[in-house]
Amino acid sequence: MAVERATKRRRLSPAGENGATVPGFAKWNLEQDYEQRARKNKKKEKDRLPVRKEAGWVEQQADGREEAEVSEDDYEEDEKADSGIADIASKPAPKKPKLPRKEEIRQAKEELARIAGLISEDPEEHSGSLGSLAQFADSENATVKKLALGTQLAVYKDIIPGYRIRPLAKADVEAKLSKDVRKLRDFEQSLLGGYKDYVQSLDRLSKKSSSDASVVSVAIACACNLLTSVPHFNCRNELIALLVRKLSTPSIDADHMKCRSALEQLFQDDEEGHASLEVVKQLTTMMKTKTYHVDETVLNTFLHLRLLSEFAHKASADRISKSEDPNDVKKAKQKKEFRTKRERKVMKERREVAKEMKEADAAVSYEERDRNQAETLKLVFIAYFRILKARTEHLMGAVLEGLAKYAHLINQDFFGDVLEALKDLINDATREDDDEEGELEEEEGEVSAKDKRNATRESLLSTITAFALLQGQQDVAKSANTLHLDLNFFITHLYRTLLPLSMDADIELSAKKITHLADPNGLAVPSTATSTKDTKVNISTTTVLLLRALSSVLLPPNTPATRIPPSRIAALTKQLLTLSLHLPPKSAQAVMGLLQQVAKVHGGRIAGLWNTEERRGDGVFDPLCGEIGGSNVFAGTVWEGEVLRLHFSPHVRDGVKGLEGVVWEKR
Repeated sequence: MAVERATKRRRLSPAGENGATVPGFAKWNLEQDYEQRARKNKKKEKDRLPVRKEAGWVEQQADGREEAEVSEDDYEEDEKADSGIADIASKPAPKKPKLPRKEEIRQAKEELARIAGLISEDPEEHSGSLGSLAQFADSENATVKKLALGTQLAVYKDIIPGYRIRPLAKADVEAKLSKDVRKLRDFEQSLLGGYKDYVQSLDRLSKKSSSDASVVSVAIACACNLLTSVPHFNCRNELIALLVRKLSTPSIDADHMKCRSALEQLFQDDEEGHASLEVVKQLTTMMKTKTYHVDETVLNTFLHLRLLSEFAHKASADRISKSEDPNDVKKAKQKKEFRTKRERKVMKERREVAKEMKEADAAVSYEERDRNQAETLKLVFIAYFRILKARTEHLMGAVLEGLAKYAHLINQDFFGDVLEALKDLINDATREDDDEEGELEEEEGEVSAKDKRNATRESLLSTITAFALLQGQQDVAKSANTLHLDLNFFITHLYRTLLPLSMDADIELSAKKITHLADPNGLAVPSTATSTKDTKVNISTTTVLLLRALSSVLLPPNTPATRIPPSRIAALTKQLLTLSLHLPPKSAQAVMGLLQQVAKVHGGRIAGLWNTEERRGDGVFDPLCGEIGGSNVFAGTVWEGEVLRLHFSPHVRDGVKGLEGVVWEKR
């Protein structure tokens, strides 16, 4: 049998000599202490049972002494508990050990990937995890911050729906909804709140100093990606404002080019025109605020608008005039068909359903698109004409080429004002050019090549724009007669410019003082000069501009050859041959090619310059006369051809022979 365990006996302390020493607990009244102790988590009854007396049942009153004792006990216990909590709160919280930089980045990558996977797998269930991603963006580690921004970008692009989310009104919050609808609405509101916070963080980070340059670049890149990927979603204006603020800075860097490329892509992909209208509004407002001290590439973004090829009406700075098609005949008013009240109600319901289906399918309304494009076009013209009026030198080339592009969309009634502005521009440029020639070389050296006004380029661009306005109309001859347009001012100025151009050493350079020839040392042109998509705006060489202007005067499209006076063609041909004697070989070759085209069209009218026996006239030829009619060109001969036959460039020699061959064929 097992041995039983002996009971443990409590050992008592021995008594003193006189027996005064006793255990301490023997002095306590345990029952009384337990009775007076406060009861916790139990409802205390303050009222006692009624007692029957002579007068009847009487309610007993609570003992105030006990209540006071209990309240004091409670107060003492609460005080002790509060003091304990205060002691705990006063102790400093243990600091989290700081991880090494590589370990912190590795853990952040794993956590970001885990959270992003959960959200992409079931967005409605894990929409609350969007806040966890945002917390990583507040990290002091720049690498973790950039990883968080990129992860948020990928997640939002994945879960953003194809429609805008409307903020909830008070009535929507109080409305009764089914479980599924409420779940979807909660997800949409959670997504919208997180997306707004993300856009605000991008805006805040893009404003930081150059010490966080890498974070700023990532924030701007994320904003550009969001704007081009989900332009239909909420917070579009905030993203556009972020990009426009960057474009307003004078420095042209990689971030500036990203913003410009994003806006150009948005212009090309925008079918409805809402986003384009918002961008143009903010751009024009920013330019006006900056008094048009912006880079010309910002202004050239207007050339990527879809309305250049889609808009079918005419516009000016203040109104839109719709073209009237004679083939469009108004339909005769049909007889009103009688319908009962029930039939009218059914038709109204069907129209409402069709309207909702159209909105659900996101069908593009052509009327709405035309309205948006019309407002956009007016804003563009307002910006162009304000710059013309302000005479902003570094933007004149971009404005003139932009007006030439938009010439077919300018209202005919507005032609007179535009031509007057172009004439004033030529006069001012010529006057300032004459004043600069009289200044000393020391004063000229203080003006940088970038800020110096190029009067020749502005004059040529003004001439090209003036002819483009007329050629952009459907019926050029009818438009010129109806509007009484006189372009002789531009032709005369072009004629006077030819001889001075022969002495221009920079005739084969663009406005940026760069050439189109390949660099033999393999050095590329700086990327900040122009955009890759914008290489044809205001970087044409002076020779190219001259040939474009001469083609508009000598070979205008949609214009009969008989409408051009022979004296004008002969005078310009004679001056161009004289100009070729002094031009570089490539420019001289290009001029020979233009003269061959002129000879094919007007060969019989200028053949007298090569054969004096086939013309009538007397007097002396005056090559320095400022007027075409006063030069008496048919009194001279084309002696320059004999000199050009001995040109050192074989291409120029071949060009002269080809020109003379075409002339003799057209005799």
